[in-house]
Amino acid sequence: MLSYDSIQELADLAAAGGVRISQLVLDDQCREMERTPEQLYAEMAASYQVMREAAAEGIRKPVRSASGLSGGTACQLNNALSAGILIGGRVFNRAVVNALAISEVNAGMGRIVAAPTAGSCGILPAVLLAVEDEIGLKPEPVVMSLFTAAAIGLVIAGRASLSGAEGGCQAECGSAAAMAAGALVELMGGTPQMVAQACAIALKNVLGLVCDPVAGLVEIPCVKRNASGAANAILAANLALAGIESAIPADEVIDAMRSVGNLMAAALRETAEGGLAATPTGCRLAGKILGPASDL
Repeated sequence: MLSYDSIQELADLAAAGGVRISQLVLDDQCREMERTPEQLYAEMAASYQVMREAAAEGIRKPVRSASGLSGGTACQLNNALSAGILIGGRVFNRAVVNALAISEVNAGMGRIVAAPTAGSCGILPAVLLAVEDEIGLKPEPVVMSLFTAAAIGLVIAGRASLSGAEGGCQAECGSAAAMAAGALVELMGGTPQMVAQACAIALKNVLGLVCDPVAGLVEIPCVKRNASGAANAILAANLALAGIESAIPADEVIDAMRSVGNLMAAALRETAEGGLAATPTGCRLAGKILGPASDL
């Protein structure tokens, strides 16, 4: 199975070969899996199409979850964007709308791509779709940037975790933001080293973020954290593209995330026993959905 141990190693190998990280990863996958570049690209393009369809579904009409805890925010924000009442640029706001839409489709049991998890599925596609649509990029480099995102995810999975139950939401939405930031930097012409810097910055920004789903469902605060993750990814990418570096290297940030996750109490790792899930309102909502025994 293809795996990577270091973000810096990825950046160094790509720089030494005079290629983007995505091309390095695609070439490695072809050798490892004995597949052609065309086959692997087609599979990634198919995943990207699923991402696009999920965003469109969540924007086209309110997607309500069975619990009633989430749904409709993507449509609401999209209407505000169309009305011109939002601050921030088109790419930023479109990315946030996309993130809400895809996350709401997930909560509504729709078809999504776990990127890297279902709970963080809106972040990576949100920023890539926004950049493609608002800037007018061709789809080919966008699909290729997903190989860079995948490699970043593999490093994080190997050095730390992508699971909220193991590492908190920093491991889910944080990892997704790091993947998105790195992919976005490459897509906008940044160097492999800039990709590494964006990854480090995005992950640093949410270090310690807990996983505290109300009623144990991937809805509150997960949907809005996807929107926040998209904003985080754009910020990190912009900083890296401007040549601003992280004082702590990406691999050390990932190792720190693992350490922080290990220090988290179980109540803050997807058990719905702490954080927002344990607030009076969180307990009341859980009681309405799961029954009186949950209303503690």
